[in-house]
Amino acid sequence: MTQQVALVPVFLHFWTSEVLAAWLVIYAVGNLMLIADSGLQFRVINRFLAFKSSIDCDGRTARFYAALLRIYLGLGGFLAIVVLAAAQLVSPSAVFRFQSIADFDAAFVVMAAGTMLTLPSSLVGGLYRARGLYGRAVWLQGWATAAGQVGQLVAIVLTGSLLGVTVACVAAQVLVTIYLLAIDAPRLFPFLRGVRSRNSPRWIIGQFRKAAPFGLAGATELVLLNLPVMLVSALVSDRIAVAQWGLTRVVAGLLRALCLQTTLPLAAELGHDHAVGDTDRLRSLYARGSVFVAALASFAVSGLLPFWQDFFALWTHGAIPYDPLLTVTLLIGTAAIAPSILALGFANYSNRGGLLVRTKGLQLAVFLILSLILIPPMGPLGAAVAVVASDLSIQCGVLAFVVVGQTLQHPLRHGGFLAAMMIAVTLAGWALGAAIRLALPWTGPARFFAECAIWLLVAAVAASPLAVGRIRERMIAAIPR
Repeated sequence: MTQQVALVPVFLHFWTSEVLAAWLVIYAVGNLMLIADSGLQFRVINRFLAFKSSIDCDGRTARFYAALLRIYLGLGGFLAIVVLAAAQLVSPSAVFRFQSIADFDAAFVVMAAGTMLTLPSSLVGGLYRARGLYGRAVWLQGWATAAGQVGQLVAIVLTGSLLGVTVACVAAQVLVTIYLLAIDAPRLFPFLRGVRSRNSPRWIIGQFRKAAPFGLAGATELVLLNLPVMLVSALVSDRIAVAQWGLTRVVAGLLRALCLQTTLPLAAELGHDHAVGDTDRLRSLYARGSVFVAALASFAVSGLLPFWQDFFALWTHGAIPYDPLLTVTLLIGTAAIAPSILALGFANYSNRGGLLVRTKGLQLAVFLILSLILIPPMGPLGAAVAVVASDLSIQCGVLAFVVVGQTLQHPLRHGGFLAAMMIAVTLAGWALGAAIRLALPWTGPARFFAECAIWLLVAAVAASPLAVGRIRERMIAAIPR
């Protein structure tokens, strides 16, 4: 939130909206480059989880870790060289229509190549997840992100350079990757030290082949979050529209990321229960987890819908126009598919490669076809429709339907329960926010902070019965399983 929300007003103080649009494209490119992981991280997690039930758990883990580390280092270095060579052949600024922005090509290369060098951190993150240290990896990445943000502030104040901000953003992530590989992982897991592994090309190819389903699923998620920014930049001539889309999709991206981060520990627990065959615990945790994620998304959207317009005006200093239809489309669509994000995570952690290939491949195709058809005539709204339609029809309508049907005894009742709860929470919060906006006569920041404070106070009072354990247990017992 700090990177994509708090820094934008600072950037707009030093940059024009066109330079901000260029930065949003470059930042999206960095996120999109993570597709290069090719699903290896989920392959790693599943293998590390499987080793936990073997006789020589640490030894097998160490050998597999060493073998995958060689793959990751080779992959990251090779792709960084490819990025450098490709940028010499095709100018990124010409492709994305930013020829007038100084250092755009150099910043693009730094972001793309630097991201390639951070790929090995996925291996360490996978080991930490399998060994119950997921929080440690998150905290280290969080501190690196915070350090990078401080560096970005220093760079833009001292130089005002797009390239300087990009270098500051990337450098922190590269440094934390080196720390994880060289210091933190060997210290926490001494059995990793001194282990060497040599594997045949056939074995290496086999790892990529077995990781391909997870790679396709992960690639689709990254594409839906980041590629629309690049497509709008390439297909829409209006640079203000590019900035408008890049900033509006931030709120939907943050909501999606919130749901994703919430489901990651749940998916890991579900994967463990699936691996050991604890069906009752699996069914109970999945039902409660999906309700929790759906309630969280609905609550967030019910507060964002009435107040995002006021925040957007303050956030952009009025330099970027607000599009209510675009915002509502993205927020409602993202909230509607929140429970399917848990289904996607569980599919990854339960090794359902066939299902992931079929559904996420189809979703990616639907998104790309709709984007190419809708973006030229409709602009950013066409990109929003393409994202939401592919999510609802495939991820929610196919993948989640299959996973829930295979996991719960009463999937249709559970789906109806979720839909009713999400509609009630969203409409109640939206109506409350609209009433507060009509009642407050003030303008500017005072109005925004007052309406948010009143909304949060009323929402807290309305949700206070959940603090009573007896009531909470009754509500949990009412969830269809």
